[in-house]
Formats: sequence, structure tokens, C-alpha cells
Amino acid sequence: MNDSGAHPRKVHLPEQPVAVVRERVRMDALTEFFGRAFGTVMAAAQKQGAAPAGPPFALYRGKPGETVDVEAGFPMAGHFSDADGVAGGTLPETDALEAMHTGPYDTLENTYNAVLGQMQAEGLTPGDIMWEYYLSDPETEPDPAKWQTRVIWPFA
Repeated sequence: MNDSGAHPRKVHLPEQPVAVVRERVRMDALTEFFGRAFGTVMAAAQKQGAAPAGPPFALYRGKPGETVDVEAGFPMAGHFSDADGVAGGTLPETDALEAMHTGPYDTLENTYNAVLGQMQAEGLTPGDIMWEYYLSDPETEPDPAKWQTRVIWPFA
């Protein structure tokens, strides 16, 4: 297994307001969904004068199969009201393992496996949601080997 630099560590995260589009999406359609969701959220936020408070993210509910229950959007500064197919919500205050993934998105599974292995080693119970912050913009960093994704996996 190639080590993509993932060294999971425990973190405590505060609650974070977000604005998202939530759908059940085929795994092979995620890239298209993300592009659409991020654009939709930005347009709705701008209409309300709301501003992103961080990089785009995607949150997954349950174990992905052929499809996955996913929401994608941005952390928000201040209040966001549901509008234009975009829902306001929060990422929960939680204890989690965090790992930095460097490389293309199709190798993220390696980082998730590292996080899961760390949880098992520490006797922790994985939560049924997890999320990823996309710290690299593929339009400004065309080399997938340099992309950085911050993986957050809460534990019970």
C-alpha cells in the first residue's frame, strides 16, 4: 500500500454552519455532482450575501455502495436560509480522526483505510458520517499528485 502521507490524529471539532446540496448519487457521477453542487451553493450564498468560511467539502452518510447519500457545499460564515435547492445546516461538534490525503481522489480509499485502521487500533467505533475538505482547486493545480484533501471521520 502506498503511503499518501496519511497519519491520522485525534481532533475535536466545533460545530460549523454549512450550506449544501444533498442527493443520493451514483459513485461514478460524484465529480459531476460536486461541480454542480458547489456552483449551486455559491450562487445561493451570493444571493443572500453569505460567504464561504472555508474550502468546499463533501459529507457522506453511511457506507458507499453503488450509490452514496452525499451532501456537498461550503462551510458558511453567518446565517444561511434554505433557498434555490440549497439547505443550511451544520457539521456537528465532534471528536474525530483527521488525516491529510495528498494525491488524486481515486486513492482516497487508502487514507480512509489508514483512518479506519487507527480507529480499530485504538478501540474506537467509527461514526456513520465522514467528510472531506478539498484544499486544492484542480483548475489552479492541474497535477493530481499534489492535490490535498482533509479527511474527517468522527468516532462514537
